[in-house]
Amino acid sequence: MKKFLVTLAVLSLAPMSWAADKSSREATTERLDKAAAVLHEVMAAPDKGIPEEVLGHAKCVAVVPHMIKGGFVFGAEGGRGVASCRTANGRWSAPAFFAITGGSWGLQIGVEGVDLVMIIQNEKGMQHLLASKFQVGADASAAAGPVGRHASADTDWKMNTEILTYSRAKGAFAGLTISGADVRRDDDSMKAVYGPDVTTRAVLAGDVPATPEAHTFISAIRGAKTEAANR
Repeated sequence: MKKFLVTLAVLSLAPMSWAADKSSREATTERLDKAAAVLHEVMAAPDKGIPEEVLGHAKCVAVVPHMIKGGFVFGAEGGRGVASCRTANGRWSAPAFFAITGGSWGLQIGVEGVDLVMIIQNEKGMQHLLASKFQVGADASAAAGPVGRHASADTDWKMNTEILTYSRAKGAFAGLTISGADVRRDDDSMKAVYGPDVTTRAVLAGDVPATPEAHTFISAIRGAKTEAANR
């Protein structure tokens, strides 16, 4: 009888687990679509987008759409992002999912729908992202990124900074400071899309194929440099 009750309990939990995974997968698909839209909208800005040189130099691109809503930092729909990195063959990897919390933010609390874009500029910054958890400013150096058609002739943004950060709110796009923010793996989203045993490193290194839902985001990254060149 006891064995029967245990079996019955397990079977009753299965539909709940399936529903939760389905809901998480739908949420990640929506996040990917929103992240792609953010990149398109940012690059459409004639003189205020990410410079072509910055995109050409990027090792990884990470986007957190609608980071702040309703006056709260990291509300129910905020603080979760998606990232892709250049692989050894020069292609962009399947997306990995992450969450970002804490820190001192160089933006006004209460702004509706702030989008965050992070450009990882070098191998060291990429390794922090592959490690699934790091703190901006402590583990990885970061600075507000240059905006416009072209980056400044000053190469400090390229040589000395691992992560360039940008924000977009109410149509305005600018560099952003996020010192002290923690970036960590979004376990629920990773599990929903790739299963329980797939690591962030495997995904961003290109060892895991992208799902059909990811193609919109990856295409947006591929097209961003072209859009910058045509501004």
